[in-house]
Amino acid sequence: MQITRGMRLKQAKEYVAGKLSVSVMDLSDPVVMLDVRKERGLGASTEAGEILYVDDPVGLEAKFHIAELLDIPINSVERFKAMTGARG
Repeated sequence: MQITRGMRLKQAKEYVAGKLSVSVMDLSDPVVMLDVRKERGLGASTEAGEILYVDDPVGLEAKFHIAELLDIPINSVERFKAMTGARG
């Protein structure tokens, strides 16, 4: 958000928190964010010992969901769309 939208850190955190419907403080709470990521299909961090299931989004699928939810361009998502002719 800081780079793509030219926001300061505080503004960027507020923007992301608003899009996720959580408080700015919740962004740094791993328990809250685990639930948020699961509910919204934003992928999970396996380093925290989280259990991934077959239907959980990982990799590029999670990036697609993040780009759509936050309304930001993500380079790998944009390149995939361009190579496949995908829209949206």
